[in-house]
Amino acid sequence: MKLSIIIVNYNVKYFLEQCLKSILASNIAFNYEIFIVDNNSTDGSIEYLKGKFRQSNIHFIENKTNPGFAKANNQAIKLAEGEYILLLNPDTIVGENVLSNVCRFMDSKPQSGAVGVKMIDGSGQFLPESKRGFPTPWASFCKIFGLASIFPKSVFWGGYNLLYLDEDSIHQVPILAGAFMMIRKEALDKAGLLDEAFFMYGEDIDLSYRIELAGYKNYYLPERIIHYKGKSTNKNDSKYTNAFYGAMQIFYSKYYPHDKLFSIFVSTGIKTKVMIEQLAGKLKVSKPKKNISEDNIVTFNTNDLSYEEIINKMDSNQNKSIEYRIE
Repeated sequence: MKLSIIIVNYNVKYFLEQCLKSILASNIAFNYEIFIVDNNSTDGSIEYLKGKFRQSNIHFIENKTNPGFAKANNQAIKLAEGEYILLLNPDTIVGENVLSNVCRFMDSKPQSGAVGVKMIDGSGQFLPESKRGFPTPWASFCKIFGLASIFPKSVFWGGYNLLYLDEDSIHQVPILAGAFMMIRKEALDKAGLLDEAFFMYGEDIDLSYRIELAGYKNYYLPERIIHYKGKSTNKNDSKYTNAFYGAMQIFYSKYYPHDKLFSIFVSTGIKTKVMIEQLAGKLKVSKPKKNISEDNIVTFNTNDLSYEEIINKMDSNQNKSIEYRIE
């Protein structure tokens, strides 16, 4: 078994359906398996997907509660037989050659512990979390207080998202995103499973760091995928806001346990950020939702174009006012 693909689902059956279709359309000349771990979805995901995907290499794990992203991935990792383990979000679409190309890259570099790719959103915009720096106290300060946003391509201020690195070139980077993270099973055995103290968010930063501590290197490849980003979470929900910034606190408590001053700074910054985001969320909820104009919707059909061709067109025609859809 060359590759084990693990997808954690929570109430996004239509996105996951499209994700699975793109995987099954891939040019893969090796054995692979897919694990779908459902975290107690209430949208009928399991029944819907089981009715559409009956392939023998697709396995379903049905949780009766929502144990979180890290624990759900670990459930499947323990069953996986692949030389490589791919953590993949359900709201992603891969091009036909992405999986083969990433596996081939890892084959050529035995020191590679994990590999991430170039992710674009539904408007074709590059997602900066595709490659990140280690969240040092300084990088985190710039991120929390907005300095990284003001000077995004500065080596000094922008160490969190590494936007000064060319998004279309190969780089060795410290941190990869769990939305697409292909890991060498051997490296995972040495580094350990995902830390289940993280309910969601932050577990990819922690695992990326531990893979490097185990003696491997993490790489970013400019292989393009779509990541619709956050479709299974409500960004106005305080539970998820707290989970996002709480993950940072877990990370710093774990790796900077004796730096009390920095701990206070991080805690204060996170609490301030949570309050601002929750206030902004309430203001957004009170406003009427704007409908997307039909003129701003561009629909691609997979009968006319391959997934790879669609993704390349989106990447070449980035436009925040446009919403790309695939049928």
